[in-house]
Amino acid sequence: PEAEEPAYCVSWFEAVRFANKLSERDGLEQCYEVVNGMLYWTKGLECEGYRLPTEAEWEYTARGGEDFVYAGSNEASDVAWFWENSEKMVQPVGRKKPNKYGVYDMSGNVWEWCWDWWKRDYSSDSVTDPRGPSSGSYRVSRGGSWFRNARNARASFRVISVPSNRNDNLGFRLLRKKI
Repeated sequence: PEAEEPAYCVSWFEAVRFANKLSERDGLEQCYEVVNGMLYWTKGLECEGYRLPTEAEWEYTARGGEDFVYAGSNEASDVAWFWENSEKMVQPVGRKKPNKYGVYDMSGNVWEWCWDWWKRDYSSDSVTDPRGPSSGSYRVSRGGSWFRNARNARASFRVISVPSNRNDNLGFRLLRKKI
């Protein structure tokens, strides 16, 4: 990707490794640990290093404290790149309107990996800081992409992917615990 493009063509495993490397570079604790070939998120939400958002954190941030269909608007073209307006390719970041939290590109452009394993019946209102199942075969991606229609860019829309999957409409966004 070019410097103005989002991180994409990255598997879930590569995103996790990058989060640990970035944490190490910045002198922060690494959020993920590999033991006997198994990956663990030992400190969970309390980790102060870089990490993938949970599905609930991703949706909370995308909604930005507002009740829009997309991250920052009820009109997809205001905030998202999707099949009909993307010229059929990834677009530079920050060219659309941000949401109320000032976060850009939560709808459209590239799907974003989340930490959570896939669970069909997801609901973010059941508990505070809900987490997905402890294991599974698929990870969750959120946000939609340039390769799909606007419906897929809704803040509520979710898809599944094999963690080793990497393609030109799948990327990631990291977060850190506020200290």
